[in-house]
This record gives sequence, structure tokens and C-alpha cells, in this order.
Amino acid sequence: MKVIALFVLGTACLLPVTAARGQGPDPGEALGSWSAQIAIQNHAGISGPLMNIEEAERIALAENPEIHVAARHVAAVEAHVPIEGALDDPQLMYRGWGVPLSKPWDYNSAQNMLMIGQALPGPGKRIARTAIAQSDVAAAKAELSAVRLRVQVEIRRAFFDLLRAQDEIRIHDQHVEIANQAIQAARIKYTVGKIPQVEILKAQLALTRLAEHMIRFERDADVARARLNALLGRDPAAPVEVQGDYGLDRPLPSIESLTQAAMQSRPDLLEASTASEKSRRQQQLAKKSMVPDFNVAAGYMLMPSGTNPRNDYMLEGSVTLPWLNRHKHDAEMAEAANTVTEKDAELDAMRNAARGQIQEALADAKAAQRLARVYQDGLRKQAEDTLHSAVIAYENDQTSFLDLLDSQMTVVDIDLAWIDALGEFNARLADLEMATGAPLEDKMAADKSFAAQGGN
Repeated sequence: MKVIALFVLGTACLLPVTAARGQGPDPGEALGSWSAQIAIQNHAGISGPLMNIEEAERIALAENPEIHVAARHVAAVEAHVPIEGALDDPQLMYRGWGVPLSKPWDYNSAQNMLMIGQALPGPGKRIARTAIAQSDVAAAKAELSAVRLRVQVEIRRAFFDLLRAQDEIRIHDQHVEIANQAIQAARIKYTVGKIPQVEILKAQLALTRLAEHMIRFERDADVARARLNALLGRDPAAPVEVQGDYGLDRPLPSIESLTQAAMQSRPDLLEASTASEKSRRQQQLAKKSMVPDFNVAAGYMLMPSGTNPRNDYMLEGSVTLPWLNRHKHDAEMAEAANTVTEKDAELDAMRNAARGQIQEALADAKAAQRLARVYQDGLRKQAEDTLHSAVIAYENDQTSFLDLLDSQMTVVDIDLAWIDALGEFNARLADLEMATGAPLEDKMAADKSFAAQGGN
């Protein structure tokens, strides 16, 4: 940018001197060389395989590293479920009673016991722990759905950012061609003295604006391409181009269908609902703290030599007495009950916030759609007709070169504003999808009552 600005400034300073002295390059020739350089830049873009939005989403859902991490987390949580419902390991115990201190090796004079024991949780506790672990699985799956949704939305953002940059470059190329036609005519008129040198400088400034646009467009394309490749699990520098349309004419779903769908499928709401259900299961387990636990054991006993009978067996059992520690268990149940109310309140708050987010995102999408239609259906056609008339009038000496430049730059500004409006519309659609919790295509297929609304 600084190099271009210095070039233009230098040209502005040198043109009067060279014209007066008859030295250096002719301004008309310099203008033609400058326009040729910009035209060459138009073909410096990155080419690659074409990809549509459906293909991009399919590859991302299969190859995105973040989705792989979330999927492995689900597998790990699922593998943990059987552990929660399993019994503790059995215990094997040896006990030697009455070994004489004077003969510590004389086990024939001692009672030798070999026992195996097992701890048994109270009835229903293992089932309750398994149910809590299954709630963790549901939460992990909701988290996986949230990652999938976020990746889908980010894919759509990166896809349409790249599509917008490609279209901006295409529009830039078209305007460079139109500018070159006007410049050729200006060079001829400058040669015969029909236009002043200042208009040549104005033309160079207009070309500089086009060059500035091209630098920004290429930067936007490189950034969007890198983001898209990263989401696809590929090298960020890999070449890729996208194709598709912005879907400006598709109808937007109704607020009712979006809200209903969000309550059923939005991942963070599902995760909060799972947390609420888990708190209830934890409450059930807390209530079972008043149910006693058991421990049973059986063993073989070898009595001292000379004892009749010498070979015996033994049974042993123990039980906890939670009623003697009621204060502790009452506190556990109170804590669990408060957790249930907390999770329910959190879920209600998230649902209320989701309704507001959907309403806001839908309003933004409708506004962006209307604005893009204003440019597409009205201003663009009028500006292009005006530019076409200005070119013809200038070639026939019916208007000034500066008027032609103004018409050209007006069309450039309107075309770029139109592309920006299309990009903004798709960005707002992405926000709406994130607020709803699923791609909008699913909502529009289910919304039979909104076939003709179209953002009005």
C-alpha cells in the first residue's frame, strides 16, 4: 500500500516536469503500463479443486480434528459406565491366631484362617450409580453435537467468506477491463491534447483504488482459504476454490418453528437438560444413603494340632448403620435437592436466553436479506446502465473523463457493497443456525407455513 501511494505521489510530482521538459515517459504511456500491471495481478490467484458447501460440510464432519476429540471423549465416557455399576474387588485374607512367641514358626500350634470377602452396596445403589454414569454419556454426546454444530457453522462462514472474496476478485477483473477501455480512449485524447494532464492523474488514482481493492480481496481469500482448510483437517495452505450461490431468495423459517426446533435439538440446551436429569439421579442416590451396605465373608480354619475337629469353616457378615449418622445423610439429601433446583433454574434461564438469541438472529438475517435485495434488484442495475451510458458518451465526446471515472467508481462501490451485503446475509444465517442448533435447511423443510415470507 505504501509503495502504491508513493508511486502515485511521485507520478503527481513528476508529470508536470516531464511534460514541460519533454523528458521521461509520456503520462499516457505510463497510465497504460500501470493499468497493464493491475490487469496482470488479476491472474495471480490460487487455483485448486472446486468444492460446494455440501461437500465441505461432509468432509469437515468426517475429518475435523475437534470432532474426533469429542467423539473419543464419548467413547471414553461410555467405557466408564460398567465401572460404576460393578462390585468392588473381592478380598482374600489370611489370619494366623495364637502363634507362640517362643516358636514363631510353629503354625501347627496356631489357628490358621483363610477367608474371602465381598462388599455389597445397599439395594438400588449400583443401579443409581449406573444411571448417573449414563447421564454423563448423554452429556458427552450433547457436547459432541455442539462441536459438530460449531464446525458446521464455521465451515459455512469460511465457505461464504471465500466465495465472497472470489466474487470480489471477479468483479474487480470486470471493472479493470472497463477501466482499460476508458484509459485507451483517454490516452488517445491526451495525445491530441483534448484532455488535461490532471485527468490522467485522476485515472491513475482510480486504478490505485482498484489495486487497493485487489490487495484486500486476495488477503481475505487467503484467510478464508486457510480457515476452511483447517476446519477440513487439511494443510491451511492447500489450494481450494468454492462454488455455489448465496441463497438470497430462499425463505427464512418462522420464529415459531425455529424456537420449537431449538428446544428439541440445540446442543447446549440438551446438555443442560441432561445435567438436570443427572441431578435428579444423584438425588435418588443420596436418598439411598439411608440404606445400609453389607459385607460378607467365608473362610476355612485350620485349628492347632491335637484339636478335634481340626478342620473348620467360618462365615462372617457386617452391616453399616446409617441411622446412627442421620445428620450427615440428611445434609447429603438436602444438598442433592438444592442441586436439582439449581440445574432446573439454569435450564429455564438458558431456554429463555435461547428464545431471545433466535429472535435477534432472525431479525438480523431478515434485515441483511432485505439490504442485499436492495442492491441486487435495484442499485446494481441502475449503476451499470449509467456506467455503460457514460462510456458511450465519453467515446463520443459527450461527457468528461472525470464524469466517466466517477461513474466507474460508483459502480465499483455498489458492486462491492452488494457482495458485502451477501456475505453479511450468510454470516447472519450462520448466527441463526448457531442460535437454533441445527442447519436451517432442516427448519425450512419442517416449516410449512412460511413458504412465501422471504424475509419481508
